[in-house]
Amino acid sequence: MLRKKGSELLKDREVLLDLDPTGETHAAECYGSLQNGGFIPARYLTAPADDDDDDPIYIHCEKPATPPAPPPGNYFRDGQTKIDYVLVWEIKSRRKRRAQGKGRGEAEDEEELQAAQEESRSEKRKAQVARWRDRFIQNIQSAGLLLEKEETSSAKKTIHYLKLSAPWDVLVYYAEELCLRAPLQAQPHPDFNTSARVLQKLWMPNVMADFVPNRPVDYYTCAFRKSKMEKFLGSEDHQNYFSITQRHRIVYEILARTVYGKRKHAEVGAARLLNEGAFKAAFPLHEGPFELPDYEISPDQLNKRQILYHYWARWSKWYKYQPLDHIREYFGEKIALYFAWLGFYTAWLLPAAIVGTFVFVSGIMTMGSNTPAKEICESGGHYLMCPLCETCKPWNMSDICPMAQVGYLFDHPGTVFFSVFMSFWAVTFLEYWKRKNATLAHHWDCMDFHEEEEPPRPEFAAMAPAMEENPVTGVKEPYFPEKARISRMLTGSMVIVIMLCVVMIFLVTVIIYRSIVSVMMYETGSSVLRTQAGNIANISSSMVNLALILLMGQVYTALAEQLTKWEMHRTQTQYEDAFTFKVFIFQFVNFYSSPFYVAFFKGRFVGYPGHYGTLFGMRNEDCGPGGCLIELAEQLFIIMIGKQLINNVQEFVIPKVKAWRQKKALASVKKAQGGLEPQRWEQDYELVACEGLFDEYLEIVLQFGFITIFVAAFPLAPLFALLNNWAEVRLDAHKFVCEYRRPVAERAQNIGVWFIILEALSHVSVIVNAFLIAFTSDFLPRLLYRYKFNSDLHGYVNFTLAYAPPSYNYSSHGMCRYKAFRDENGSYTLVYWELLAVRLGFIIAFEHVVFSVLRVIDWMVPDVPESLELKVKRERYLAKQALADNQEALLQATRLAT
Repeated sequence: MLRKKGSELLKDREVLLDLDPTGETHAAECYGSLQNGGFIPARYLTAPADDDDDDPIYIHCEKPATPPAPPPGNYFRDGQTKIDYVLVWEIKSRRKRRAQGKGRGEAEDEEELQAAQEESRSEKRKAQVARWRDRFIQNIQSAGLLLEKEETSSAKKTIHYLKLSAPWDVLVYYAEELCLRAPLQAQPHPDFNTSARVLQKLWMPNVMADFVPNRPVDYYTCAFRKSKMEKFLGSEDHQNYFSITQRHRIVYEILARTVYGKRKHAEVGAARLLNEGAFKAAFPLHEGPFELPDYEISPDQLNKRQILYHYWARWSKWYKYQPLDHIREYFGEKIALYFAWLGFYTAWLLPAAIVGTFVFVSGIMTMGSNTPAKEICESGGHYLMCPLCETCKPWNMSDICPMAQVGYLFDHPGTVFFSVFMSFWAVTFLEYWKRKNATLAHHWDCMDFHEEEEPPRPEFAAMAPAMEENPVTGVKEPYFPEKARISRMLTGSMVIVIMLCVVMIFLVTVIIYRSIVSVMMYETGSSVLRTQAGNIANISSSMVNLALILLMGQVYTALAEQLTKWEMHRTQTQYEDAFTFKVFIFQFVNFYSSPFYVAFFKGRFVGYPGHYGTLFGMRNEDCGPGGCLIELAEQLFIIMIGKQLINNVQEFVIPKVKAWRQKKALASVKKAQGGLEPQRWEQDYELVACEGLFDEYLEIVLQFGFITIFVAAFPLAPLFALLNNWAEVRLDAHKFVCEYRRPVAERAQNIGVWFIILEALSHVSVIVNAFLIAFTSDFLPRLLYRYKFNSDLHGYVNFTLAYAPPSYNYSSHGMCRYKAFRDENGSYTLVYWELLAVRLGFIIAFEHVVFSVLRVIDWMVPDVPESLELKVKRERYLAKQALADNQEALLQATRLAT
């Protein structure tokens, strides 16, 4: 194995930027690699590939008769060199196919000729990929990485595992370049859990607390400097000074920068080689198995993965605090911030769920005091209502007594209070999350983190038509004209508009379906079916709507991915932001269009007897007997709860199915090994590739919209969200610990664009709830009646009913009534205009009062806690002291120069 000296690293960087594939810049005497313990001489790397061999790069390795047993843990065969990363590729066997070809002889048939040409193109492609892979591996060795190769084979294919390790000099060089943080002084762990502090002050036991062994030490830190190495804690221990995740990040950066081809084709980085098929996988290793051993073991002796599984990912830990420091140590800040945000949001759902449940229970307890419902139930045949369809007969209002009583649960004064409460809750939650985020960002040394100048995405580099100099780095990079990108983005926007129109078409289809079902129920003649027609139609249509929503979501996500690729965004961050924006806009309309219709449009365009509004020849649908709020609650329950159940089933089943398929694909190789215990890299290759956090964030952000935007109609929404999130935390934890390959630890300062979306939803919820209370609820009509006519609401039902025009009554049905504020000619009465003025005034007052209080909350709750500001000042002071020697030397040099 080769171990490069620090003086050679500058030369290695030049190798990384050498993009001429014909230049011979690699003067190493050997490849620095082991193949199952066998050494590979450099002269074989440039030897021409033999057509009869499966792998033209590693064909001449002489294996020892009995290779030594590998040491336990993630180490090379020497038992000392840590494995930081693994590259995997597969070579399929071609002997069988060639034997069949020889048996046929020379074929002159046209089909056989075409097949031979296709095979020839395939072979050329494989040879090109093999050359890229060969060049790439030589360059990462030249960059200073240590390599060791293992392989497992069967009759069908051979799987190659290239283990990578970064020696001390490489780690030190890139740690300074990447501005990694170095420890200066240990400090006590801060207590982030407000609930723990409150319970401690109240002298109450805290069942949520759990002792998790081997908690990472917290340090005051500053940016790493090689010249100040002696100032940093633990710098003498070269083996363990850099954390495992820091080593992963450094090797990942080297792999991302290493070239394998020509500059004009931007043939750079392992990510693009994965897309080209040169590698099947590239991943850091998990730190051992997650299962606990059969024998008894001390908690301090568990590996980090076992600790996460035993104290976090198991279902029995659903009520325990999450070990965020352990999560960050193992997966990095980006994933740890997601789980911190999810846990923080779930904890804040608890008071919202308690208040919402209390509001719902109070509605049940006061149902008997609902005077309008009593009047409806006791009216008998006093209120003869107009027919619900052209062929239907008049009906008595007393028939809807049960629905009038149930409707009170979702439309009583408590729901108004809950709407105001949830508006304050949403903004206060976001303000305190900013404080929590700032505390975690400082604790995890990423408060001042700014993403380094990102390289171009592999897909962008492959498809960009030109090269231009980067104004920051001064290096020529792939370039796509800005005007062409804007043109593509505008075209993509038109596609989004078309897809949103498709959603509207599906919505109209569901409305028509609901109207047909309602008419069918009305025409049965059954009083039970007539009164329940609206509920039957609404529930069944909501299920159909949920199926269409999920189907359209899958279709559009795939379409948005292709559109975002086509728009040619340069960096991965730009790509992810554009993709997130597209998918969220569509999913917002997809999920919320039907509730918006029920809340604000259904029953607004019905007309009046003799002059009913129609859609495709059918009468426009009206709200059911219990009002539109109960129908909105039914829709929210089915869409929100149905989506949560389906997502949880998918999160539980799909990773297991993917893992089963991966194991099945590797079964032949595993069988050929006999009873040998698989190594860690083989076990991790059988796992599922990590799919990122986009779907996780999207699911919870849509849930946040459900519990804030329409909370006036469904006060139990926070309770169901709380129950779902308790399961969501453990499902996600189990996936990352047990079923996913270990992702590269990424640094992050916050949750990114998702926080902006959450803030937008919280503000939209204030406006939507104001309109919901004003126009959909009966709160304001009842309030006006109390003020003008009767404080006990006696006669309120008669107040809300109008008489049908005489021409309609006398022609067919006699004297019948309908719900509206109209006179006998169908014109709006003065009460309608008074009520409209009250509604508009309420919206303005509600919006101004709530937003004013929200601004006060924003002003009163600082984004950074005072205690954290003191810690930041202390850390800056220590960093200044650590670099003081350099400053003094600079001052002396300046004085001598002058």
